[in-house]
Amino acid sequence: MNAVIRAGLRGGTVHLVLTESGTLAGYTRWRPDAPDGVGDLCSGRITARASALGGVFVDLGDGSGFLPDSAGGKSLAEGDAVAVRITRAPQGGKGPRLALAQDVAPGAKPGLLARGPGPIAEFRALHPAAPILADDWELVALLRAAHEGVAHDPASLAPVEEEIAALAEPVFALPQGARGTVCPTPALTAIDIDAGAATAERGDKPGAQLRLNRAIIPELARQILLRNLAGAILVDFAGMKPAVRPKLAPDLAAALARDPLRPRLLGFSALGFAEISRPRIRPPLHELPP
Repeated sequence: MNAVIRAGLRGGTVHLVLTESGTLAGYTRWRPDAPDGVGDLCSGRITARASALGGVFVDLGDGSGFLPDSAGGKSLAEGDAVAVRITRAPQGGKGPRLALAQDVAPGAKPGLLARGPGPIAEFRALHPAAPILADDWELVALLRAAHEGVAHDPASLAPVEEEIAALAEPVFALPQGARGTVCPTPALTAIDIDAGAATAERGDKPGAQLRLNRAIIPELARQILLRNLAGAILVDFAGMKPAVRPKLAPDLAAALARDPLRPRLLGFSALGFAEISRPRIRPPLHELPP
């Protein structure tokens, strides 16, 4: 597979793209002067135990994070000094999620100990030998400080510029004239699938609806990945009666398995919604500044 990591600087924001055999396979936006913190190593101090939440709150110096008991917080008490790593960025109005860094000594006071590798490292983990093409010489210098194989290409984003611009819109095109609409809420993200005129054929309408929904699943899964939708995701497929929608489960589970974050298909609700759980690590695209 011919993989390329592409970086373009636009007004202080770096657009990071992964292409595989020319197809857009990953996208995010990154501000080097204001990173999301994922992977950062910090010194902190326990400020309170939240038994109802199953963890403790930690003062990080420039804010507060939450350390679950399952990630090392169980034996800690108020006032304890700890070293922690940020495992989930602040998002949805909530602070960062933390994990105890057991082999690291905390500093004298809360604060940053070391920056995390940033989102480009996640693309490199998938394709260690992929070249990195950046369209700005200052960006080239910044990336070369942490990565090998960085080259200057003033048109690094040109092959995918239109497609990444389309990710800013809630509506996206699907095969056979169908379309999807992303509807984020504080509790979950809903995706509505509209068949348009795709199943207007006469005859075997249930069969046509099943074939259409199967055909759109790979692109639906790709849009979930590209937009970094996470947490609880509900998908309302087009047209099919709720009782027969579980027939889509094998296709949907197989498409989700190709996502590096390994989202899980939990099943279908009584109303026919496909219930997907995808790990929250970095903010979804719609929460990032443009």
